[in-house]
Parts: sequence; structure tokens; C-alpha cells
Amino acid sequence: MIIKITNQDENFYQYMGKFFGSRLIERQTNDRIYDDDNKTWYLYLEEGKVKGFVSICKNIIKNIYATKEEYLIEILHEIQKENVIIDSIVTNYYSETYQKCGFEIKNQSYKNFVTIYMVKKENEENE
Repeated sequence: MIIKITNQDENFYQYMGKFFGSRLIERQTNDRIYDDDNKTWYLYLEEGKVKGFVSICKNIIKNIYATKEEYLIEILHEIQKENVIIDSIVTNYYSETYQKCGFEIKNQSYKNFVTIYMVKKENEENE
């Protein structure tokens, strides 16, 4: 199940608290996770536990983490239904998954990050 949440929601820190400052996630993704006020979080829950998440702010993806690729794919598809993601600098750890979900990747000279974005389809532009 995917839920959408912000740090203003009552259960936010029950779900997300353990991820902030997690050295394990930082080592895996080369990214730090912060609970900024302006982010919307998409959480993949299984048996009430967070198995993956993506945060966005103004159509820019900020943070990404998932214990399984299938969880991340479901989250990214949900985000794509509601948003047109513009240039987002994200961990390169999930590069193959981004491409499976239809994101374009810009070649960048970042060591641990890539820039991803969505390309609007022609029929979407005409609507």
C-alpha cells in the first residue's frame, strides 16, 4: 500500500523517524534524508512498516529509498500519475529502476548522483 504524507501528519515520525540520520541508508544511497517542511512523501507500507519512500517538492524528487525494486517501481508510478517530474538530482543507486519507470537520465559528471526527469508525451501536451 502506498500512502502520501507530510511531516505535519500525526504519524509521520512513527513511519519515518528511523530513516533520518540512518548511516545504513546513507552508505547505500550516498544521500542523506531530511524531513523538510515543504516535502510530500510517498511511502510504500507493508504490514504497517515503511519498505520504501520517495519525497518530492514542487515536481522535483528529493529523496529515494526502497528495500526492493518492486516497491520503488510502484511508488514512482504513483508519483507519475500525479506529477510531471522535472530535473531531479537523485542517487544513482536506482538508475536502472528510473529507466524501467520511463524516466530520462541526463549524463552528468556527478560521482554518486544522476539527473532524472519525465518527458511529456505528445497526447498529454495537447490535452
